[in-house]
Amino acid sequence: MSDVCIVGIGIHPFGRTDGVSGLEQGVFAVRQALGDAGIEWPQIQFAYGGSDAAGNPDTMVERLGLTGIQFINVKNGCAAGGSSLASASMAIQSGAFDLGFAVGFDKHPRGAFNALPAEYNLPDWYGEAGYMITTQFFGAKIMRYMHEHGISQTSLGRVAEKAFRNAVHAPHAWRREPVALETILEAPLVSDPYTKFMFCSPAEGGVALILASEKKARELGKPLIRLKAAAMRTRPPGSFEVFAPSIDVVRGGSATNIASADAFRIAGIGPEDVQVAQLQDTEAGAEIMHLAENGFCRDGEQEAWLAEGRTEIGGALPVNTDGGCLACGEPIGASGLRQVYENVVQLRGDGGGRQVPGAPKTAYSHVYGAPGVSAVTILER
Repeated sequence: MSDVCIVGIGIHPFGRTDGVSGLEQGVFAVRQALGDAGIEWPQIQFAYGGSDAAGNPDTMVERLGLTGIQFINVKNGCAAGGSSLASASMAIQSGAFDLGFAVGFDKHPRGAFNALPAEYNLPDWYGEAGYMITTQFFGAKIMRYMHEHGISQTSLGRVAEKAFRNAVHAPHAWRREPVALETILEAPLVSDPYTKFMFCSPAEGGVALILASEKKARELGKPLIRLKAAAMRTRPPGSFEVFAPSIDVVRGGSATNIASADAFRIAGIGPEDVQVAQLQDTEAGAEIMHLAENGFCRDGEQEAWLAEGRTEIGGALPVNTDGGCLACGEPIGASGLRQVYENVVQLRGDGGGRQVPGAPKTAYSHVYGAPGVSAVTILER
């Protein structure tokens, strides 16, 4: 089974780009990634692409060239990007192909996501009662977590403050102005305890990653950024996930618990070996909960971690070095791949003002989506 390497990366800036379709933003990212890898489109053998609301990714071959490649569309909630990458990785590991890519893009209108109950096997009354509004669900979930584990609203504010501070140095980020902690905490509430700075916004953008077998990567002369693990998993019994119609009395694990444990097992390392991480942070509390769900700390330890700056760029475990979803926004199809893009930038040492010091060698990404799916990747330089 061949090792898989990432040999090219491309990104269309996230945010709002009037007059440019989501698919066109994906094509922009693919062309940039091809240039980064030093290859031409006809050399590409296969593709996996994710988009939730901006059309079928395979139709981008009309812009890139009708070469007849295998191109599979992926739709897997907010974990679409991670799922595309996991599938692309398996295509090379199997020996079927040597060179392909994973791409994700989206273009969402302003306002909250408009998920439909039927798409998640839920009755219409669930949506009519307002339960499809994710800001309310995430507010209720973090309120319970804060009560059980002693997390303060100040910690939520610190996560958002860090995101906007990091994004100042990320050219692809949407919101690149620092916001003071006091401003974040005193801003209008959206869903208690979250203020308006503690939620990300639906956005636009595109990301592409070129994958190659190790043999092909060496032929291309590219630095070897190895994809040591790419795991995508669904929820176990007793989990507490977005769009859940009820909460089990006996709590279980989560999709993230399973995906994270499997990724560490596949990569043969532990959380203590990770030197930079991108964690799903569609709201500030998600980053806090996912620190524990991915095994980096125990529940409740995040309060001290954030107060001590352990997740800052110069800290023990830098988290969301490009500002994450809070600063970049969330185009669903592209979001998980943006995390991996950022990790490749970090492992190459190209992060500029947001570069993690000490030349990190191991990077981790985690993306989470409804109704309880998670994807984790581990890269190694």
